[in-house]
Amino acid sequence: MPDSADNETEESHGRRAQLRERNRLALIEATLDCVAEIGYARTSVSTIIDKAGLSRGMIHLHFNGKDGLMDAAVQHASDLYYQNLYKLLDKVRPSAWPQERIEAVIRSDLSETILNQYNVRIWYGFRGEARERKSIRTFSDTRDSRLRGLLFEAFTTIAEASGVDDPAQTARDAAHGTLAFLEGMWADYLIHPDAFDRDEACRIIFRFLSALFPDHFDLTGARPDGA
Repeated sequence: MPDSADNETEESHGRRAQLRERNRLALIEATLDCVAEIGYARTSVSTIIDKAGLSRGMIHLHFNGKDGLMDAAVQHASDLYYQNLYKLLDKVRPSAWPQERIEAVIRSDLSETILNQYNVRIWYGFRGEARERKSIRTFSDTRDSRLRGLLFEAFTTIAEASGVDDPAQTARDAAHGTLAFLEGMWADYLIHPDAFDRDEACRIIFRFLSALFPDHFDLTGARPDGA
């Protein structure tokens, strides 16, 4: 049996690992806070460590410098987006029609949990750097492969059920159009946060989808009996 010294060593390693992870997360969250408050360009190592209450050396220890920290921060923001999206999708019954999954994506993207001033400032802050740095573009791309793939798969099922001549092309157009509408709504919210109407934004997107697939969508969202 392991002696008490071994147990203390394991506990000590565990505590150090927890502390490292807390410090790492604190730096990431401080970075996102700074980007949201003062913008990407004005976010420096000094502002980050002041916000996190940690030493400058911690950034090099965990991320090998500011660039590595920025990459980790934008990836963390992306992960949070998908955690919220999948949480909403999990509430959609497993046997849901594809149009119900699409509606869940739209409502999740435009929800207060995701579309708020804090997140919008973060995403537009990072996107300002996306052209120069591929690592940031990977996680802030408006053509994100995970989201596009999810929509494309659902729209393909709908297009095939609708009997269109080219289901794959129709599904690509529908997925691209939906993402373009959502991106436009984010831009509108960025400029007019007080006047933005989430219900109206959803209705506009569903109007577009109901014109493409009237058996599957109406102005209120998905029509469960359409497939």
